Amino acid sequence: MNKHGIRLITAVVTSSMIVTPVLAAPSVDDLKKEKASKQNEVSSLQSQLTTLMGKVNTLESELIQTGEDITKAQSDLVVAQKKEKEQYAAMKKRIKYMYEAGNDSAFETLVTSDDFTDLLSKAEYVQNVHSYDRKQLQEYVETKQQISDLKDSLEKDQKELESKQAEYEKQGDNLNNLITSKSAEVANLDSEIQAAAEAAAKEAAERAAKEAAKEAAKKQQASAANNSTSSNRNNSTTSNNTTSNKNNTSNTTRPSRPSGNNTSSSTTKPSGNNTSSNTTSGSNANGGTIVSRAYSQLGKPYVWGAYGPSSFDCSGFVSYCLTGSYTRLGTTLTFMGWTRVSNPQPGDVVTTATHCGIYIGNGQMIHAPHTGDVVKVGPVQSGMIYVRR
Repeated sequence: MNKHGIRLITAVVTSSMIVTPVLAAPSVDDLKKEKASKQNEVSSLQSQLTTLMGKVNTLESELIQTGEDITKAQSDLVVAQKKEKEQYAAMKKRIKYMYEAGNDSAFETLVTSDDFTDLLSKAEYVQNVHSYDRKQLQEYVETKQQISDLKDSLEKDQKELESKQAEYEKQGDNLNNLITSKSAEVANLDSEIQAAAEAAAKEAAERAAKEAAKEAAKKQQASAANNSTSSNRNNSTTSNNTTSNKNNTSNTTRPSRPSGNNTSSSTTKPSGNNTSSNTTSGSNANGGTIVSRAYSQLGKPYVWGAYGPSSFDCSGFVSYCLTGSYTRLGTTLTFMGWTRVSNPQPGDVVTTATHCGIYIGNGQMIHAPHTGDVVKVGPVQSGMIYVRR
């Protein structure tokens, strides 16, 4: 054999020894471990979301209180402005009187004194009148300024709280999206685990079938070899056995036919009265009244901390619709803890951890959206759940 032939054979042998690596599919145990890891991630994210919801609830309570303080400050400011106007009017009246009476009226009052003691008393009186006027005017001006400063400070705090609320809402949305994504991964792993288990079972069955086939083939070969040896030695015996087998075949007992009277008569039909009578109606008995109250407040402005009658925040509006009175039932987190329903009816509450409204049907709700807006009809927002009191 020449050198080229030897090289060719060597190449063929070498290539036949190269095994292409095959990546094995993950086992059921591996998939279960991965699933457990994903579930831990979901639990951690859910814990973070619960903590965040607690912060949002605290923040909402602060916003409600701040809104109430701003409303009170505005009311106090109106009173202070009214007093200032009254004081200013009184001062103008006194100035007018002094002008009409002449500049020497105060001097005349002093020189007409009966004695020196009377002179001092009248002088002190005139001084006290002027001091009182200046003091009262200064006091009301300062009060007005203090209230105005407080109102400005509260409004600044409110804007900061609203900004923080928006940040928390964004974090909450991100966490919800992550939880949804991880939950989908867990569900996908469930499918993979099921498929892997089925594949493993199928492989085991095929392997068992192959082993059984091999065993059967071995037994058949051994039986054929034995039969061949036996036939060479005992031809006459084999012939007799064949005849006997034919006779046995013709005399095989036929299986008995089942009696026509053995048909079971104990089959029972399901009773028509077994339908459960515990089905609970999903309707909201007060839904019509709640929706009517919601419609009656359309156009009222949104004000933090307000629960009527002239303005509302979101939870204050829902509280009024449910109770018919200008009281607050709680915050949005309060509503989140109510019974969740899968068959929403008009009058149910729609809520998230940061906003709420009254469901009116057809995917619509009435709600107080945010500062600068009014109570109005709008679509139920993504992520909202339906609850019932």
